Amino acid sequence: MRFATIISLLVITSLESSAQNAYVKMGQQAFMDGNFKAAVAQLEKACLIDSTNANAYWMLGYSYYHSENYRKSIVAYTKAIFINPVDATAYYYRARAKGYLGKDNFLSPDEREKYLLGSIFDLTKAIAIDPSQQTKSYQTRAIAYREYGMFKLISSQKNYDKVRGINSLRASVADLEKVLAENPGRSDISTLLDVSKEKLASATGKH
Repeated sequence: MRFATIISLLVITSLESSAQNAYVKMGQQAFMDGNFKAAVAQLEKACLIDSTNANAYWMLGYSYYHSENYRKSIVAYTKAIFINPVDATAYYYRARAKGYLGKDNFLSPDEREKYLLGSIFDLTKAIAIDPSQQTKSYQTRAIAYREYGMFKLISSQKNYDKVRGINSLRASVADLEKVLAENPGRSDISTLLDVSKEKLASATGKH
């Protein structure tokens, strides 16, 4: 479990300054309590003092994510990934944060496309790094593919591309079929698959 991993690493780390340790410990406690705004306040200080602590950045990214500050979550996870480039969970949550921004209608179409594609890219990295987490990442990537597909099929915007939109919807269906093949009893996946298939049929005119 990720929380347990963070705690064990914090316990054995002995090279940090006492001040940084104190901020990490207070931030970690708030993090474990689900008080993410308080966790942000402490972990920001910890990361200012020591910019090499991947676990502190991971917790900061997660706390930003649950405080709905997706831009800062992306920044924190990017720093965690720079320090530890094989952390699949950092890619996963960075993808989730990008996915939320990709659905923000107040952003420009170019920005939305950047975030939607970034989400798909990060989930693909997470799948490659940690096969044990593939089910979760495939499911989330399927939703990201569907979001991107629907975005590319908005005919009134300059980013419209029917071919890419349809291909993305097909990729969404393929990912969900993989998850359902491994977990045939999951009705939630069946429902998601039906939605993606319906969107694809509508886009291709094959009802």
